[in-house]
Amino acid sequence: MSESYGCSDTSIRQPTKDMSGLATHAMQTTGHYARTLTDEERHKLGKDTVVVSAFKQDKLEQEAKKNWDLFYKRNTTNFFKDRHWTSREFEELCNQNDHQKTVLEVGCGVGNFVFPLLQENPSLYFYACDFSPRAVQFVQKHPLYQEDRCKAFQCDLTKDQLTNNVPESGVDIVTMIFVMSAIHPDKMADAVRNVHKVLKPGGCVLFRDYGLYDHAMLRFTLGHKLDTNFYVRQDGTRAYYFSEEYLRDLFTSVGFDVVSNEYILRETVNKKEGLCVPRVFVQAKFIKRTSLTRTSTCSSR
Repeated sequence: MSESYGCSDTSIRQPTKDMSGLATHAMQTTGHYARTLTDEERHKLGKDTVVVSAFKQDKLEQEAKKNWDLFYKRNTTNFFKDRHWTSREFEELCNQNDHQKTVLEVGCGVGNFVFPLLQENPSLYFYACDFSPRAVQFVQKHPLYQEDRCKAFQCDLTKDQLTNNVPESGVDIVTMIFVMSAIHPDKMADAVRNVHKVLKPGGCVLFRDYGLYDHAMLRFTLGHKLDTNFYVRQDGTRAYYFSEEYLRDLFTSVGFDVVSNEYILRETVNKKEGLCVPRVFVQAKFIKRTSLTRTSTCSSR
């Protein structure tokens, strides 16, 4: 499991309403317990108050699928490294030799999460979906792709029903690894409701994504801000940076209970340039709320 960090003053104000309609806890510009901002960072965030025009924001939303498809056209399978850390961070994915578990990965990309786990754990069956048709094609052409162990399909999580490809209440685990941040906050609740439908009672969501005041968030220059904690990259793809409070409210409002939900810190080292930058992620586990059973596939660790 990730390192734990002592909680100091989180500097949380009273909840306000953001554009998704959910309660969000606005942080003072000092940062939060896992990441204290420097004077320079506070000054930079304080100046970044002008958001992208409504016209451009609508265009980005309409072209979201195209922009991700172009991303995979440019980078093919070379951009992301295989995620061998997932079974270390989430013991639910380890080979426990008890019974087959069915897993849905939303935002599968080109398979950097799915294929290492299929090799490590023969008791897993995967459904894997992505917004980008091109990414799904890369998964289906992978030499380890076998239809008796994995089904890959294209899906817009905010409007395409997962039940068209996945049995209702049919999966033990849903993984959401760096996928929700790419979705417009107005549509995040729709995506979580979609996931809720295919989870078994007591089923588990394993989550990791960008955290508030991550280094990538602080690097954005003026003209890239879409709304609170929501930015657009040069290639037209977008990124939201989650607070623990926002993530908790998002999932509990849709019918999940929180097992764990915390900031984790990592350092990215660029040896060539001699840089070491602080990364902030949010890692969480949620279980599908049910009054009928207390059994869960989700560990409390």
